[in-house]
Amino acid sequence: MLSVDRLRVLHAIAVHGSLSAAAQALHVTNSAVSQQLTKLERETGQPLVERNGRGVRLTDAAELLVEHTARILSMVQRAEAELEAHRDDVTGHLRLSGTPTAVRGLLPHALNALHEAHPGLRLELHEEEPHESLPAMVRGDADLAMIIDWVGSPLELPPGMSRASLMEDIGDIALPADHPLAHRELLEIDEILTLPWISWSKASICNDWLHDMIRSRGAEPRIVHNVEEHQTKLALIAAGIGAAVMPRLGRGTVPEGVRIVPVQPALVRQVYVFWRTDASRRPAIRATVRALREAAATYTE
Repeated sequence: MLSVDRLRVLHAIAVHGSLSAAAQALHVTNSAVSQQLTKLERETGQPLVERNGRGVRLTDAAELLVEHTARILSMVQRAEAELEAHRDDVTGHLRLSGTPTAVRGLLPHALNALHEAHPGLRLELHEEEPHESLPAMVRGDADLAMIIDWVGSPLELPPGMSRASLMEDIGDIALPADHPLAHRELLEIDEILTLPWISWSKASICNDWLHDMIRSRGAEPRIVHNVEEHQTKLALIAAGIGAAVMPRLGRGTVPEGVRIVPVQPALVRQVYVFWRTDASRRPAIRATVRALREAAATYTE
């Protein structure tokens, strides 16, 4: 009979591309992965991996086995979720991936509420951008992910996921206080298209959105700097270096020398949390989603 634990090892090798990466993802030693793989090859009577440069390549037999393993692991997770639901205890260990602004704006309130209501639940937080959270959920490295996407530029979730909306977040325009537009109470979007922008990091969905938003209105974005951290952006703007779209969630203190001006139509992004549908019945998942929704409902800028 095939061992589920050994099948899990083979699945991790398929997802991560090497024995060492699989060992890291499973939090075991390289030797333990090699031993489990050898035993699985003995059980199946067929080789499962071949050397491929510094990594490994799955054999045809392994590819077939991995396809079945994905379904087996999904069924195991569903069974575990139903057992937790039957027990109805909010306990255990959850791994939450979250974008920095959502983490900063919502997690302090949510974590406090969860700790008070469910002291047996341990929530492990990893601050990650959506392009990191999505594959982390597919690999099983996270149980929930809290991400954002801009209206007009939605993210496509991996298959087999459920989601819950948390809130809408508005992006205002941050300008140097002496900029000609800084005295205005409201800006029209066409007035900001040619500003010298301090955008997000080049790999981020927010940077892609800014480019698409400006180009959709017939202009070419003028990016002078790519900076991820909000407070660094604000420091640069206070020094008179460029402008930025500044979402309200997790914005923090605005320094002297910076003026924040709303724009119409509003620049809106959706904040939501998603998880694997197979785990929907886990009390810990439900409690965490509820705490995040409550934090979003009480959020004040």
